[in-house]
Amino acid sequence: MPNNKLTVVETSPAGKTAKIIFEQPDRDVLLIILDGTWTVGAPLPLADEVEKQMAASRAVRRIQFKTDGISNWDSALLTFLIKVADGCSKNDIAFEKDGLPEGVARLIALATAVPERKGARKDTVREPFLSRVGSAAIRWRHSIDETLAFIGEAAIAFIKFLTGRASFRRQDLSLFIQQCGADALPIVTLISLLVGLILAFVGAVQLMMFGAQLYVANLVGISMVRVMGAVMAGIVMAGRTGAAFAAQLGTMQVNEEIDALKTMGISPMEFLVLPRMLALVLMMPLLCIYADLMGVLGGLIVGVGMLDIGLIQYVHQTRAALNLSFFLIGIIQAGIFGVLVALAGCLRGMQCGRSASAVGQATTTAVVTSIVAIIVATGIITVVCNMLGI
Repeated sequence: MPNNKLTVVETSPAGKTAKIIFEQPDRDVLLIILDGTWTVGAPLPLADEVEKQMAASRAVRRIQFKTDGISNWDSALLTFLIKVADGCSKNDIAFEKDGLPEGVARLIALATAVPERKGARKDTVREPFLSRVGSAAIRWRHSIDETLAFIGEAAIAFIKFLTGRASFRRQDLSLFIQQCGADALPIVTLISLLVGLILAFVGAVQLMMFGAQLYVANLVGISMVRVMGAVMAGIVMAGRTGAAFAAQLGTMQVNEEIDALKTMGISPMEFLVLPRMLALVLMMPLLCIYADLMGVLGGLIVGVGMLDIGLIQYVHQTRAALNLSFFLIGIIQAGIFGVLVALAGCLRGMQCGRSASAVGQATTTAVVTSIVAIIVATGIITVVCNMLGI
């Protein structure tokens, strides 16, 4: 006959905490008697002890339980039993839940109802450097492919707009024009005015050493009209409007609204992206002109209030320093920045994943992409203008 009581495994003196008693009523049956309190934070036996006992009794083909002595239990008992069940599965031993408390048996059945996805448990091993470089290069290439495809689709949608075949609501275009234009005036006013003040103050500190403080008007006027007005308006719109476009389209992606448009045969590029791009491209040159005026006004405040330059004298000096080519360069830059910000915001929104965190990531990526594109485009335009002698 098999031995009745084999082993007792306990973590402290009997009766005070959890313990395991192993019995073998039949040759192929291992009875596990659980006793005491099985709660998180209390010292508990390890599931390894059960595996050792199964390995010692090679004839065991079934595991049974007796849990009448358990006084209290929580998820700690479930964790222990799931580990035992995994060990039984590996050794082709039947795991019988009949002797477990009713609540425990139901929870284990619920936890094991869906099989674990293969490869879900992966060791946290750092990927080799060359492998990471290769993966980054592959992702970069895929990103370029997606960007070029998006630009192509946007160009096709714009051509359809020129020919009157684009499908979008005109009231949406009016709404986006208001959001990108009039609603952006307060923040553009503040930023441009402060930039003009800063340029004038920094220039004045240096020019006053040579008694040439009058040329603060030249410094502020040329820098704002030629570069800084367009750049500051572009950066403001990247953080304000580009991020909004990415968040709006990303939320539509999460809510499957874009999929619904495709199902109805409506092009998301024409219905969602095109009016946003048109609104921003149309408003950016106007915002640039407004930013130029605010920047010049900021320089005038410093020149008249701090440097004792006459108002009429400052205005005449600014007019003498500027010419039409400077205004054209700034306006052209603003139009290019409008295209870049609209493309970046809409692209990241259309690429958004299906979760709330993906929307935030798309918004952040849109702002970063827009600002980097603006700085790179500014450098390229400056070099081209210098080569052309403008």
